[in-house]
Amino acid sequence: MMRRIAVLDAPSNLGLRPPTSTSVPGCGKAPGALRDQGLLARLRARDAGCLTSPRYDPGDWRPGDGVCHAREIADYSVALAERIGAIIDRSEFPLVLGGDCSILLGSALAMHRLGEAVGGRIGLVFVDGHSDFRHPGNASYVGAAAGEDLALVTGRGQADLAAIEGRRPYFRDIDVVVLGIRAQDEYRLDLQAAGITTRPVPTLRAEGAARTAQWAHEQLADCAGYWVHIDVDVLDPAVMPAVDAPDPGGIAFAELEILLVGLVDTPHCLGVELTVFDPDYDPDGAYAAEIVNTVVAGLRPVSAPTASPPRLLPGPSASAVSSVPSARRRNSRPEVPITTAATTAATPATTPAATPAFVPALVPENGGSDRHPGGAQERVEDVPTAPLGPLGPVAPVAAASDDPAVPEPVGPPASVGPGLLRRAPLAGLDPDDTLPAPEGGTSPSAAGIT
Repeated sequence: MMRRIAVLDAPSNLGLRPPTSTSVPGCGKAPGALRDQGLLARLRARDAGCLTSPRYDPGDWRPGDGVCHAREIADYSVALAERIGAIIDRSEFPLVLGGDCSILLGSALAMHRLGEAVGGRIGLVFVDGHSDFRHPGNASYVGAAAGEDLALVTGRGQADLAAIEGRRPYFRDIDVVVLGIRAQDEYRLDLQAAGITTRPVPTLRAEGAARTAQWAHEQLADCAGYWVHIDVDVLDPAVMPAVDAPDPGGIAFAELEILLVGLVDTPHCLGVELTVFDPDYDPDGAYAAEIVNTVVAGLRPVSAPTASPPRLLPGPSASAVSSVPSARRRNSRPEVPITTAATTAATPATTPAATPAFVPALVPENGGSDRHPGGAQERVEDVPTAPLGPLGPVAPVAAASDDPAVPEPVGPPASVGPGLLRRAPLAGLDPDDTLPAPEGGTSPSAAGIT
């Protein structure tokens, strides 16, 4: 049975700092730019509309006042959670087009409501170039929610954002997997101390994107399902400079595509959100086109005729269910019992064990970044870093071997330039298939980005 994709625009830019004193962040234009590239038609997706964001106006906000736009972000998050919940009620697969990373709060709220309804926990796969883990316990002040979203959704920070509807945390630390942060992310030790599992770019490349996706799925085996957050600044600025905080050392489009295929190729993936693309830095639409190519190819397992409908994992704290219940209004409980799914091996419903009260772990202040704050660090793994090779065109990536002793080949360097950037959509390509060699060329400039 095919899983129908529903595309919902969430064009909020409330979580970012102003680029200049007289301008506002441009990522609110991202959904329109992606739609202009034929995203919905190519996905054969249902148009789930647009949730209009409140006006961007920092007003007289000053450092020390808490998160800027906090009230507006909280209200928007509740409305976004309602819209995501309605999509899931229809047994559809939500693709949420941000906007900045603060939209994660709405997704997280929707997932917490869902977890409560089914008596289980929902996990988070956080694919981002930054950890976004700045919070009052490790920084002198907070302000830009888009650089603090992972901290907020794991219960750290002011209650009007981190505990909407009295739900805190939306995701437990042990139910979060962080992928794609830079090796020297400033909050990597904080993540490690919190027990949040991470895999930065060097490790992701050493293991390969397909195996990394499988590894992430395994880390969340105790969860009933999981949500996927993708910030396009996980890509190297050589191929994706159109973001608010480009950092060298990211991955390539081909690797993001393979990673996305692996993450969504299971009925336990409940939805995906895409954030931080800024069309102001993409005057000819080239980067928007490449994002659309990657998303369409990456979501093939969801829309394929043989795809399985959404199904929550049976586990120690959740029963498999045949469909997602509609009891998802504020602070509500299911009014009818949840039925057990008719799977190949049906499991009896179980009563979830009580979850201990959450107490955010505060770590010594380390100042934090003064620009887009974020960058998750990983739990350090004993995996050797694979060499990325010289800049420029690289040879085709060989197909992954089934032999566990043979590591998956490292993907092409992200800085291979327009050859990779302009590649044609990889129709019909499986994650372990050989990738075509990129054409030669020089890296595009990060026009307008300092």
